[in-house]
Amino acid sequence: MTSLARTRDILATLVGFDTTSRDSNLPLIAWVEEFLRPFGAELTRLPDPTGTKANLWARIGPDVPGGIVLSGHTDVVPVDGQPWITDPFTLTEAGGLLHGRGACDMKGFIALALAHAEAFAQAKLSRPIHYALSFDEEVGCAGVAPMIDRMVQLGAAPRFVWVGEPTLWGVVSAHKGIRDYEVTITGKECHSSDPRRGASAIHEAIELMGVVRRIAVEAEQLGDPASGFDPHYPTITVGIVQGGTASNIIARRCRFEFDVRSTSDIDTQKLLKPFFDAVERTRERLAKAGPDCGVEIAILADAPPLGPETNGEAERFLRDLTGDNATRVVPYAAEAGQFQRAGFSTAICGPGSIDQAHQPNEYVAISELQKGVEIFDRLIRRLKT
Repeated sequence: MTSLARTRDILATLVGFDTTSRDSNLPLIAWVEEFLRPFGAELTRLPDPTGTKANLWARIGPDVPGGIVLSGHTDVVPVDGQPWITDPFTLTEAGGLLHGRGACDMKGFIALALAHAEAFAQAKLSRPIHYALSFDEEVGCAGVAPMIDRMVQLGAAPRFVWVGEPTLWGVVSAHKGIRDYEVTITGKECHSSDPRRGASAIHEAIELMGVVRRIAVEAEQLGDPASGFDPHYPTITVGIVQGGTASNIIARRCRFEFDVRSTSDIDTQKLLKPFFDAVERTRERLAKAGPDCGVEIAILADAPPLGPETNGEAERFLRDLTGDNATRVVPYAAEAGQFQRAGFSTAICGPGSIDQAHQPNEYVAISELQKGVEIFDRLIRRLKT
């Protein structure tokens, strides 16, 4: 079987696992473990606190520093409400394209990495290849942290981390970070005929969301237009608003979520200072309505940006491997920033276009997988030298 055919078969299996972030990824992790075990892989499963999801850190080769990490997330976004033409969890070929949820983002890269596991094992490597397969990347890169911590603790530091997000095999040296805030406001219920007798959580939420919106508008003046990012400034968006029980009841509860996406040169805490000041004023106001009233803020996700590295090992290696020398940055968040924050040189490069990610009828072109086979074959040849 050719490497491309093997990659397609593996991708079909991976797509067949519904690993939507709200659900378990354990069946996929168990399959990968069984797939890698015959190649002598050292397997470390790192479950989440609920035991329903897990990261998998697998090593082929000796337990020594200087290896390469192949990083990919196993979870996918929901298909709910999307007009799919095919079964999203059955890999389907049409016109040179392989359709299926996660085919592009990012099971295509994982399939390529797994398809070459046997070749890695046969190469008698002097430095290891690590597989770092994570969960919950699609919900704020929330799952990978324990696996990164384990890599740091064990001390066999890899040479660099290769994150295989879809880039059409272009090398990406920077991405924005994301911080996701949940704001919960508790007021006091009363009849809407006399709102003075209560404190509307919804009204307070409107005021706070107004502050968030003003910061977002002002943030458009920040950032460097020459940075390559599009948009080049921090973006702040409110994505969820929930609250109230009836139109004639002053709302006791309201919650909203907003996210901030910014580059490594922006201090998010400083950017949001007017919002946090407004929250304190709201708390003081609500305290007069009763001891149970107030505002609570939780950070649901905090994935740092990936910053450009001066003469970075990961970027240099991947440019040499792919022949790509263009400068690229991306506005989306990924796990690369978390690896970099832990001290690992990190860059992004993988098959498919990010334009396909999260879309109905998501696909990866067969030509992208073929190019990936050629890149991985070059990787193996260089690891032997």
